[in-house]
Amino acid sequence: MKKIYKPFKKLSILLLFSAMGFYAHAQTEEAVLKGKLIDELNNEPLVGVTVFIKGTKEAVQTDENGAFELKTKRAFPFTLSVAYVGYQSKDIEIYEEDQNIEFKLRSQRALSEVVVVGYGEQKREDLTGSVSSIPPQLKAQPIVSPERLLQGAIPGAIVTQTSGQPGAGVSVQIRGNNSITAASDPLYVIDGFPINNDYDIVDAGVTDRNGVRLNPLSSISPSDIESIDVLKDASATAIYGSRGANGVVIITTKKGSADKSSINYDGYYGVQNVIKTIPVLNAREWWQLRKDAAANTPNAKNPITSLPAPTGWKYDTTGEGTDWQKAAFTEAPIQNHNISILSGNEKTRLAFSGNYFNQEGVLINTGFKRYSGRINIDHDFNERLKVTSYVTASQTEAKVAPQAIVPNLLFSSPAIPIYDTLGNFVKNTSTDSPYQNPINSLKNQINESATTRLLANTSLDYKIATGLSAKVLVGTDIVQNKQNRYLPNSTYEGNPSGVVGNGGIATIGNVNTYNWLNENTLNYSRTFNKKHNINAVGGFTAQASDTKGFSASSATFANDELTYNALQNGTGLRPSSSFATSWQLASFLARINYVLNERYLFTFTIRADGSSRFGPNRKWGYFPSAAVGWNLHKENFMKQVPLISQLKLRLSAGNTGNQGIVPYSSIGLMAPYRYNFSNTNVQGYAPNSVNNVGLGWENTFQVNAGIDLGIYKNRISIIADYYYKRTTDLLLNAPVPGTSGLSFYDPNTNLSQSSTVYQNIGEVENKGFELGINTQNIETKKFTWGTTFIFSQNQNKILSLGSGVDRIIPNINLPSVLQVGAPVGSFLVYETDGVIQPGEDGANALTPQGNRSVGGQKYVDQNGDGRITQLGDRVVIHNQPGVNLGLTNTFNYNTPFGSFDLTVFFQSVLGGKLYNQNRAQLELNTGYNNGTKDMVNAYRAPGTRGPDDPGNTNTDIKEAYQDPAITISNRFIEDASYVRLKNVTLGYTLPNAWLSKARIKNLRFYASLQNFVTWTNYTGFDPEASQQNQSLIFRGIDNGVYPNSKAALAGVNLSF
Repeated sequence: MKKIYKPFKKLSILLLFSAMGFYAHAQTEEAVLKGKLIDELNNEPLVGVTVFIKGTKEAVQTDENGAFELKTKRAFPFTLSVAYVGYQSKDIEIYEEDQNIEFKLRSQRALSEVVVVGYGEQKREDLTGSVSSIPPQLKAQPIVSPERLLQGAIPGAIVTQTSGQPGAGVSVQIRGNNSITAASDPLYVIDGFPINNDYDIVDAGVTDRNGVRLNPLSSISPSDIESIDVLKDASATAIYGSRGANGVVIITTKKGSADKSSINYDGYYGVQNVIKTIPVLNAREWWQLRKDAAANTPNAKNPITSLPAPTGWKYDTTGEGTDWQKAAFTEAPIQNHNISILSGNEKTRLAFSGNYFNQEGVLINTGFKRYSGRINIDHDFNERLKVTSYVTASQTEAKVAPQAIVPNLLFSSPAIPIYDTLGNFVKNTSTDSPYQNPINSLKNQINESATTRLLANTSLDYKIATGLSAKVLVGTDIVQNKQNRYLPNSTYEGNPSGVVGNGGIATIGNVNTYNWLNENTLNYSRTFNKKHNINAVGGFTAQASDTKGFSASSATFANDELTYNALQNGTGLRPSSSFATSWQLASFLARINYVLNERYLFTFTIRADGSSRFGPNRKWGYFPSAAVGWNLHKENFMKQVPLISQLKLRLSAGNTGNQGIVPYSSIGLMAPYRYNFSNTNVQGYAPNSVNNVGLGWENTFQVNAGIDLGIYKNRISIIADYYYKRTTDLLLNAPVPGTSGLSFYDPNTNLSQSSTVYQNIGEVENKGFELGINTQNIETKKFTWGTTFIFSQNQNKILSLGSGVDRIIPNINLPSVLQVGAPVGSFLVYETDGVIQPGEDGANALTPQGNRSVGGQKYVDQNGDGRITQLGDRVVIHNQPGVNLGLTNTFNYNTPFGSFDLTVFFQSVLGGKLYNQNRAQLELNTGYNNGTKDMVNAYRAPGTRGPDDPGNTNTDIKEAYQDPAITISNRFIEDASYVRLKNVTLGYTLPNAWLSKARIKNLRFYASLQNFVTWTNYTGFDPEASQQNQSLIFRGIDNGVYPNSKAALAGVNLSF
């Protein structure tokens, strides 16, 4: 036994010493770890961050490229850690030598991040108001103007791209419709300057005023934006008083950083196509429809002889004919290039940028260009005095689609060619209705708008004492818009007679707006005994605006060579006009935030506004608010619930106002009026508005209750709010009868000689629920997956329209109605009931239309009196905006040869309605103009097309008939719900090891799809449409709106 044990003992000792020697060798061999730290959301390198081995003193700091190199003799495995102010700490387990380590640090989310609020900043943890921010991963979308980023990203924001015209308007409502005829969009504050976003400042009235209007915010390059914060409840918005009722959008542009410099290029190029075209009849089908209508109509027009005689061309009644939409829509390029320089030191931070954006429209000869530049400077003169300056200048140029061009594409007969036999445009594409050749109009009309904008402000911050500082800000916003329009002799609209030298209409216009601002505030911020935190602001502000404009026109030019550049050459007299308006606003404001033990939060705000827009008895309005909050996660008893990392309850209430009416609305005004004395017309004046000394503010009272919740160290963040808003003293532009003496006559717009006057009458309410969820689903060294989900639902209702009034019909030719108990933008319509059947025809047929025979449209007799009348048989159909949803998933995957990122963004609206007026016109079935493809299935009595014709009676589409009047009915009210793949972006970032030798900090390539797939049952071009831009009353009408587009792009992000 001893003989066996001794060799084994020697062998064991030998193995033990061998192992110890190997271990000692492992300890003495040095390992090298290399990597990079970047911001998870914007991929910017993080400089000066300490990287250390957990539990040791071994540490290094990242360099200017965010790179680090750590040498260690410590045995694997161990934990590599990062801790950085403003970011969540992060650990990575290291099992072997690795020279491609990538830390993606996430900024302190939800309750701990800093957000921009009115006249300052606050930690989200200390907020008592409802404030939402745009997720950084959604800021990279290829959009024209910054407010489009709110769509599907901010709970409670209803964003409608009212037109696909490049550079055109966007309608934004925060928490519903707080008004009816006054301004409805939120207040936009850019780098501390509350700007004028009234569409009139970029509309000289020359391009089609009732058609597409351009967006004032399209002058701002989205590439320059650092953050967008949206203030929603009274606690957050009351500091802006009379302009806070519709919410406040605070836009902050990028700044330089101390001891950090970079040169950045962001650019993309892509192509766009119209989302959808409308299926309409071809020439053969249209010709058959025309003959059917003539056969069904007593004393009908002859379908052949009633056609205009062609000159130099002929009708196609047997083939496919002209596809007007195919000829007008095109694949259009879009491109954006932005260069920025960010730099700074301990005293001065600088940011410079330049932007070029060019979007051609999917309709030929339309488009939008922007040239812009920006300078941001922060300079510390000394420890007490700081100067900040923001300057943004831009020039935009737009080619605008002529008015009614989209309806002309749909309604023009396919039997008419675009060109005659000589290759010239066919001027008139009408059969029985006056439609000009839409392709000729698009190619030869001049319809352009150019805007120059300078937005600048400078502020001085002076520290008076510890915690106390004073700030003085002065700024200006100068907007100059010039518009030109020329209708040449070669077009029908420019020369209906067709005689050379008898046509040509030229119009030019200009509008200049000068806006200045002065703000003087005191800020106080101190913490006492480590438990009492006070933050207060108070001050006085003044803002004024002056607008002047003119337009001039001339007609009948010998030729078209000089277009609008020689009005004096026109021999036809046309009216000219000029105007001037101004307004002023003076304000006092104060807000105090008090935090006790980091747990109990209190906010009190008051603002007093004096506006020149109102009568002398109500020029001043007072807007207070109060809010409380409770950080439950700071309580000792919550330590027993480690699952919950953050939990806050919020409650706020307060008043805000609205002054969004045209200046001089409280003053009695005179207007030209035509008098008749002894059969002689005499031009004079008559009052068209009354002096209203009591005209004052709309007042919105709002209550908000919210909860902010963070779970699993904020890997799941939930923000939920319920609100109730009630607006009283509505600024309603209500009609008054001609017998009031407040009347004027206009043969085109006001034959009834009625007038409208702003009055404080009526009430409206909004209530709703908002939910935002942000989750980090997977977070490993190589792969991360995050999700953002938003949900919001608002219910709007008119409570009052004044004493004794329960209904106002703004326009008898449109379905929109203001009805007590219904939402703003509801519809008043007849209700269809299929087609008239045998035995239901004749004098007692239930229809208001001329066709009372079998196959005509039948309607529901609502009051049972046996006939269909406007008074007794129209019904109100509510039109709530519905549920707004947004879902964003972001994926990141790191490899030794680079990192990949994928963002998938879905946006949806469920439950809204649109009145499809295009379809109403296309279903007239007269044969006078084209119709939808569905008209091939219209009712047809047997024998209509001959003795062998079996007819078509199993249908709800009325028969063809020569009755050109549209009956406004629920048949054309459609569900506008949709789900849209708003954006998909796939990116690839090269590894730092490949770039460092070239002194490149970051290089990323990406491909993106925008609006690429839309799921909807709406039969129009696109469910995201609105006829009259920011109008709340008519926003549910789709009538000839320029269709939206989808795009495919490729781009690059480069930083040095």
